[in-house]
Amino acid sequence: MRLNELKDNPGATRQRKRVGRGIGSGKGKTGGRGVKGQKSRSGVAIKGFEGGQMPIHRRLPKRGFNNIFSKDFNEVNIGRLQKAIDEKIIKEGDTITVDTLIEAGMLRRKKDGVRILAKGELKAKVTIEAAGASKTAVEAIEKAGGKITIIAPATTEETQES
Repeated sequence: MRLNELKDNPGATRQRKRVGRGIGSGKGKTGGRGVKGQKSRSGVAIKGFEGGQMPIHRRLPKRGFNNIFSKDFNEVNIGRLQKAIDEKIIKEGDTITVDTLIEAGMLRRKKDGVRILAKGELKAKVTIEAAGASKTAVEAIEKAGGKITIIAPATTEETQES
């Protein structure tokens, strides 16, 4: 057998249905779109339109609010830190900061800092600088012989001054 002798099994490929090409094609006249009206035309996008009636997204009341002062932290579990130390992604003696975690590929961007959470187990003695940590995470780090420093996240006023 040669490459020029290769071919598909019979019935493996089908030609596409040519829509709107006369009644004999089986998809002629309206082309599968039904009859008349806005939706039978091309280029129509009517999301949420209810035919003159007030749409449901405008009938329902607004709820809640968005806090413009809320902080968005990266969460890192101590178990994940231990795994990175075991895999030699982070050196055990280094001070772990946001920049260290970004260089190690554990975080994508700084956001408002890092918050350390207590899921997992930490055996390595590490020094961590973070924007926040849970009580159990602090206890676990100190139990392993490490140290954690909580640094306040930079406010917008501080970033504008420098």
